[in-house]
Amino acid sequence: MPERSRRFGTSRPRSALAARQNRQRKGCSVPDIQPEAFPRFAACGDRALAVELSDRVDETVNETVLALARALEDGPPDGLDEIVPTYRSLLVFYDPVRTGHGELAEAIRARLDSLPQIERAGGELSIPVHYGGEACLDLEEMAASKGMDREEVIALHLSGDYRVYMIGFAPGFAYLGGLPDALHTPRKPAPRQRVPEGAVGIGGAQACVNSVASPSAWHFIGQTPLKLFDPHRERPFLLSAGDRVRFRRVGADEFADIEERIANGDTGLERDG
Repeated sequence: MPERSRRFGTSRPRSALAARQNRQRKGCSVPDIQPEAFPRFAACGDRALAVELSDRVDETVNETVLALARALEDGPPDGLDEIVPTYRSLLVFYDPVRTGHGELAEAIRARLDSLPQIERAGGELSIPVHYGGEACLDLEEMAASKGMDREEVIALHLSGDYRVYMIGFAPGFAYLGGLPDALHTPRKPAPRQRVPEGAVGIGGAQACVNSVASPSAWHFIGQTPLKLFDPHRERPFLLSAGDRVRFRRVGADEFADIEERIANGDTGLERDG
């Protein structure tokens, strides 16, 4: 599920029909409106409001989601409790004693209408990856399925210019867009029961970095020594929605060196922004 952030992220992108059906299953009211009518507002119980800005996933939509989240943080409407940004929408939690979904929807619409020129959010980051070790679970199989050798798969993976669209599923888990088309691979029909922390994966058209050891049906081709989630750090999540990511290849020795630095309190992350 999406990260609950910004007390005061999506789940994977769905079609408009699937999203509508999902909201109905969760008890959200779904107004009968035309698909092109955005923003859409759907009351989710009496404490949350879903704000959909599009039925597609792309960088411009995601930047608007993040800009709206910042605007609501900077000037929160009365009763707003928490904001959860996702690929193309926001889930806004509120105090029903102080406001209702109708009043909140109008306040959010006003923020949207007055958004300043949208600028790219986030920083530029370099993530070291060792294409070997315990998390290199699927590299050979993926290469064979695509008629490539392992070095071709690695080169393609390193060539991507990735964007963190959202943090979700597990604390600090980063959903990344920008995976080269040739590496798009459907998820496995059944998940492994345990994939190591730091595993670098591919699922459909997305890439990811595993923040904690967990079950997963993604395909994993390497591992980073970085800790994407550390509850003892001042900033527990290493990545944020809007960050740009490039992967950098490292060998086993450098991987171990970075691990040691992290154990001594360094984040191990190269960040510019």
